[in-house]
Amino acid sequence: MQEDLKIWQVSAEDKLTEIIKTKLNLEARLEKWLERDISILSADLLVIGRQVATDYNGIIDLLCLDNGGNVVIVELKRDQTSREVTAQALDYASWVKNLSAEKIISIAVSYFNYLGKQETLEQAFQTKFDRVLPEIINSQHKILIVASEIDASTERIINYLSDTYQVPINVAKFYYFNNNSRELLARKFLVDPNQVQEPSVSKLSRKTNLTYEELEEIAKNNGVDKIYKLVSKVLIKYPFWTYTTKSCITFTGANKKKSAIFNLIPIESSPELGLKFKIYLTRLSEYLNKPEEAITEFLPKIEPVLQEEWSGLVVQGFFATEESANHFLTKLNETRIAIRYELYNEPPRLRRNFNDWNPVI
Repeated sequence: MQEDLKIWQVSAEDKLTEIIKTKLNLEARLEKWLERDISILSADLLVIGRQVATDYNGIIDLLCLDNGGNVVIVELKRDQTSREVTAQALDYASWVKNLSAEKIISIAVSYFNYLGKQETLEQAFQTKFDRVLPEIINSQHKILIVASEIDASTERIINYLSDTYQVPINVAKFYYFNNNSRELLARKFLVDPNQVQEPSVSKLSRKTNLTYEELEEIAKNNGVDKIYKLVSKVLIKYPFWTYTTKSCITFTGANKKKSAIFNLIPIESSPELGLKFKIYLTRLSEYLNKPEEAITEFLPKIEPVLQEEWSGLVVQGFFATEESANHFLTKLNETRIAIRYELYNEPPRLRRNFNDWNPVI
C-alpha cells in the first residue's frame, strides 16, 4: 500500500502550513549525499566502493559493509522504472554473493585510495564500528534500493520476496520538501529494517555457528576425531580466546583485538588428507615472538592462501597423523616454555603476567 508522506510546519500561533513536496532533481543529488554521509540511509553502513563494476557488465552505485561484515548493495532508482532497478539489484546480488574476502578488500582499498585515505579495510571498519573486522566477511548480503517514488507493483514484489522467501531486500524512499528555500529531506523504509536484518529463525534456512560439540561430531564423521581432540584440547589450554563459526573452531590472541590466529576446520577434513588447519602465520609469529620461518619448520606441508596488510600471511595445511600433530604441539610448547623463561627473567617492573602459560604436554 503506497503512502503519501505529508509534512506541516507548526507556527508560533499554533497554525499548520503544509510544506509542498517536490522532485527537484532529487535522485541526482542523493548519491552525493549518501556517499558524503551514509548515515542518512543507515548508521550501520561503511561505504567501501562507488560505481563498482561487476563481472556481468553492471555498475553498482554504492557497495557497503554493515557492522557484521555483510555486504550491502545500495542502488539508486534514477530514471529507471522500479521493476528495472529491482531486477538489476537482484542481478548484482548474484555477483556479490560469491565475492571473496580478498576481492572485497581490494575494492575497499581502491576506493579509500580514490578518496585520498591511506587506510586498510580493517582500520576503516575499526574506526567506523569500534570493533574488529570479522574474520569471515560476506557470509550474507543485503539489497537497498533508494528512490523518491516506487510503484505499487514493485512494492508487492519486494514485500513478497522479503516476507515469503526472506530475501534481504528493502526500499528506502526519500521525500524532498522545499519551504521558502528551506530544503528538507525525509526517509521511509518500505519494509521494517529490523525485519530485513533479523529475519525470523523459523523462516530462515541459513546455518548458524556450530557448537563445540557439533564440531567434534563432524570431526568424528570425517574420520579425524582423534587428531581434532588432540590439537583442540591442547590449544584451548593456551592463553587463547576461542569461538566457533559455521565451519571451524577459531583460536585468537588474548589481546584487545582478539584477531584469529589458528583455525581447525573439521568440516573440510577427511581420513585421506587429515585435519585441515589454517594459521595466520604473521600473527602467530608476533604472538610467540618467533620468526615465521622457525614456525613453519615444525608444521606439516603448508600453502599460502592470503597475504594482506590486515591479516598478514595466512597458510593452510593438514595434520595427516597424530604424530604430525604431536610434533607441532611439542615444538609449540617448547617455544612457550622459552617465552615464559624469558618473561620471568625480565626486571619486575617489565614482567608480564603469564601465569596461564603452564606446560600441558
